[in-house]
Amino acid sequence: MLRGLYDWTMAKAAHPKAEWWLAFFAFVESSFFPIPPHPLLGLMCLAEPRKAIRFALVCTAFSVLGGLFGYLIGYFLYEAVGEAMIGALGLSDSFPQAACYIREQGAAAVFLAAGTPIPFKLMTITAGFVEMHLVTFLLAAIAGRGLIFMVVGVLFRLFGAPIKAFIDKYLVMVTSAFVVLVVGGFLAITQLAHDESGEADTGSCAAVTSLDDL
Repeated sequence: MLRGLYDWTMAKAAHPKAEWWLAFFAFVESSFFPIPPHPLLGLMCLAEPRKAIRFALVCTAFSVLGGLFGYLIGYFLYEAVGEAMIGALGLSDSFPQAACYIREQGAAAVFLAAGTPIPFKLMTITAGFVEMHLVTFLLAAIAGRGLIFMVVGVLFRLFGAPIKAFIDKYLVMVTSAFVVLVVGGFLAITQLAHDESGEADTGSCAAVTSLDDL
């Protein structure tokens, strides 16, 4: 089923309204759709390298809007809608840990999920559930989603089709390493500030198994 859904999504790259499909998939992937828009973005950039940055901007903008939709689901409709969506995506066990990370690390946790293979939809719904500051959430989402999508757009615009092999092989690894370094530095600074102020350690989120542990 998932493979069929993936093939159906990729077929939209040749659709006359491909840009609208890209916007649609970027939006829904940030809140409930299981297929990420990255492969579709890559195919469209490959077909029209001169429009690569435009495609990346569309993908970024609608992904952030979809993230806002996910946030609102978590904030207002978690029990009615969000919990069932998280369960359908197979992310129920990860939800308490995600809530812990967002409460402890805030923007860093959202930025990390936005720019790496961590399911972004998990973090958007969770951010709303824990009532993360909306402006902070949006800034982190823009930074993370902009990073991952604009790298694709800029590389295709500068190098065209030959860059596809490099992106297919190394993009996730390089982008993830960069994001981890940025977030690692942020967390190191945060931890240093906590140590200097004498605040108690909040514990490891990896050990959290339910919302009652928060």
